[in-house]
Amino acid sequence: MIRSIITGTGSALPVRRVSNAELAETVDTTDEWIVERTGIRFRHIAGPDETTATLAADACRAALTAAGRSAQDIDLIVLATATPDQTFPASATKVQAMLGIDDCVAFDVAAVCSGFLYALQVADSMIRAGAHNRALVIGAETFSRILDWDDRTTCVLFGDGAGAIVLEGEDGSGERGILATKLHADGRHNALLYVDGGPSTTGTVGKVRMKGREVFRHAVVNLATVMGESLAAAGLSSDDVDWVVPHQANARILDATARKLGLAPEKVVVTVDQHANTSAASVPLALDTAVRDGRIKPGQLIVLEAMGGGFTWGAAVVRL
Repeated sequence: MIRSIITGTGSALPVRRVSNAELAETVDTTDEWIVERTGIRFRHIAGPDETTATLAADACRAALTAAGRSAQDIDLIVLATATPDQTFPASATKVQAMLGIDDCVAFDVAAVCSGFLYALQVADSMIRAGAHNRALVIGAETFSRILDWDDRTTCVLFGDGAGAIVLEGEDGSGERGILATKLHADGRHNALLYVDGGPSTTGTVGKVRMKGREVFRHAVVNLATVMGESLAAAGLSSDDVDWVVPHQANARILDATARKLGLAPEKVVVTVDQHANTSAASVPLALDTAVRDGRIKPGQLIVLEAMGGGFTWGAAVVRL
């Protein structure tokens, strides 16, 4: 049996770091208002020369170095994003070219904030089927490009960034690897979190629109449920978990989800205060942060989880 294991993590952030106080100079808000409601203190905003693909490529380079691999070892690239560089071709192919890979399978996955979990399951399935040996799985976003900076209820929540992992197929006799994944979607809730544009409707990119209170309610229930499902599928319980690496949308959602599962707050990786909501990038970005600062160690059991527009949501149980 082949099992997919994570052998390296990486991340990248735009150079410009924006505090709540700086944001309050142009947006009708305050540092106190943002922190109290979201826990966010900073976000990174992409500059003119920084795009979803350039950030993704930088994150991939870091992940490859951590894994001790070269770009030529990769035969699959799956990039999760809601903010591609172009309508087509896939931004994954731009990353492929930037990394100097002449030929490999490369495509994008669109599931917004849950995108990395969707991309992870796709790559895991392709590796376990024997179709590919070594993949780059990426979450990358430049959400600042689709924000309405006059809407203080949404523009303060998001930032830009990228995270990536190297996922490799190995003999499944060991304990490491992706043990279980669970994904869901419910398109009936489109109107609660969406972008008001698109190529086949308005012919424009559009801006993010959200009904925050309703999204919060669904997020807490859905995330706690899918985490329980994924642990049950792996034959484990919350007592077995060393770390939860959640989608970094709102500190209150993180706290409420942990309480619902009976998890100690110190087991939850939190980066939302430093990076804000980076959509599909938030889970791999938080994972890389916690791996590099020594919190997450080899052999530990982690649960990755996210929910985003669609609604889509999912979770994965992984032993590093």
